Amino acid sequence: MSRLLFSPIRVGTLTLPSRIAMAPLTRNRAPGAVPNALMAEYYAQRADPARGAALIISEGTAISPQGQGYADVPGLYDSTQLDGWKQVTRAVHAAGGRMFCQLWHVGRVSHHLLQPGNADPVAPSAIRANTRTYLVDGEGQGGFTPTSEPRALQRDEIPAIVHDFAVAARSAVESAGFDGVEVHGANGYLPDQFLKSGANQRSDDYGGSIANRARFMLEVVRAVVDAVGGARTGLRISPVTPANDIHDADPQPLFEYLMRELAPLGLAYIHVIEGATGGPREVEGRPFDYAAMKTAYREAGGQGAWIVNNGYDGALAHEAVESGRADLVAFGKPFIANPDLAARLRRGAALAVPERATMYGGGAHGYIDYPALDD
Repeated sequence: MSRLLFSPIRVGTLTLPSRIAMAPLTRNRAPGAVPNALMAEYYAQRADPARGAALIISEGTAISPQGQGYADVPGLYDSTQLDGWKQVTRAVHAAGGRMFCQLWHVGRVSHHLLQPGNADPVAPSAIRANTRTYLVDGEGQGGFTPTSEPRALQRDEIPAIVHDFAVAARSAVESAGFDGVEVHGANGYLPDQFLKSGANQRSDDYGGSIANRARFMLEVVRAVVDAVGGARTGLRISPVTPANDIHDADPQPLFEYLMRELAPLGLAYIHVIEGATGGPREVEGRPFDYAAMKTAYREAGGQGAWIVNNGYDGALAHEAVESGRADLVAFGKPFIANPDLAARLRRGAALAVPERATMYGGGAHGYIDYPALDD
C-alpha cells in the first residue's frame, strides 16, 4: 500500500496525518433534526486518524428549515442543534480527529411535509425532480416517497438563501466547534440545480449562460469564505452524476469556468465526485475530463487540496495519490461498516460490507455496532 496515502498533508488550517477522508453519509439518525449522543459515538469511532479518517466530513446538514429534504437529518439553524453538534465535535476532537460540516440546501429534492407550513419546495425553476426523499410516518416507520412539485424562487428571495449559508457556516465553526465547512454543491441539490441546465430554465441573471448559472454557487461560496475564511471552506461538486435527476447539456466548459472563478478564494479543498454518485465511475453518454478541470483550477491559482471520491478501493486510492491525480481520497460507504478503514487499508485486510437495511434510519444496530479488526 502507498506510503504517500498515509503521509501528512496540509488542508486549509489543518495538518492531517494521512490522505484518507470520510465522505458525507446521510444516515437519518437525528430525530427532530437534532444531533445526539448516538451520532457522537458513531463519528468518534471513525475519528482516530491512525485507524480511521484523517478528516471527517459530516452528513449533509440543513442550513435552514427550508433547506430540509429528508426526515431525521440534522440541522444547523437553532441552538438545540448547535448544542447537539458540540457533543459530536467534542467527541471527534477527543479521539484525535478533525471534522468539517457539510452545509446543505436540498432545493427541489424535498417534500411539502418537510417544509415549513407544508409549503412547496423551492428551486431555480418549477421542474420536479424525478427522484425520492425519505419520510417517517406517525408510527416512526421510515420510507422513501417521490418528491413534491417545487416552485421557482423569485429573484429577490435568492440573497436570503445565500445569507443562510453564511450564517450556518459561522455557526458551525464558532458555535458548534467544527474545524471548517463544506458547501454541498453536488448531487442535484440547490447550488447544483442552479448550475446545471436540466434544472435551471431561468431567464434572469441566474439562468441561461454559464456565468449566470454559476452565479448562485459562486455567491454562496464567496459568502461562506467571507464568514469563516477560505482556509476553512471546501466545496463538493459532481460534474456528471445523474443523482436526483440532474444533468447539464455541456458540463466540461461549465465546470472549468467554475474552477477559474473559485481559484482566487483560497479554499481548503475541492471535493469531486467522479462519475455517478454511488454508481459507475464512468457515466455512459456523459464523458468528462477531470484532469482538465483540475488544470483549469491550478492554472488560475487555485491551491486547495484536490479530494476525489466514488468507488475507490485501496489500490485505486494508491494510484490517485501516487500519480498526483489527487491529494486526498474520500471514502463513503466503506466507512459505514469499517470504522477502522485506514488500518484495514494499511494492512491489506478485507473490508466488512454494510447492511443495506440499516443504512437509512433506525438506531444503534447497523450504525455503531460494526467492530474494528482489533476488536
